[in-house]
Amino acid sequence: MRQIFAPLAIAALIALPVVAQDHAAMDHSGHGDAPSTAAYKQAMDRMHQDMMIEYTGDADVDFMRGMIPHHQGAIDMAKVALEHGKDPEVRALAEAVIKAQEAEIAMMQEWLKAHDKPE
Repeated sequence: MRQIFAPLAIAALIALPVVAQDHAAMDHSGHGDAPSTAAYKQAMDRMHQDMMIEYTGDADVDFMRGMIPHHQGAIDMAKVALEHGKDPEVRALAEAVIKAQEAEIAMMQEWLKAHDKPE
């Protein structure tokens, strides 16, 4: 029996990462096609793409340049929550996020105007 178990155990260990990966990729919520899900995915994809900045080597400039799209992503996600969400607390937080992040983006853009000099 031990001789049969060993090959089965090895086969299970080899297959486990593949099974886990397939399981992780599946949407078990039943909401994979929900309009809010599509909107959140679109906002996240845009944010991640825009955060892939060309680095200058100046930590301060690079931080500001990377944070602007990060903050815009928060705004875009908050707008999805306002469009599709119903909970009053979530809606209030989304409105606060939009207001705060817009102010911070404006501050970062002004800072960059003064500090991000082309070489």
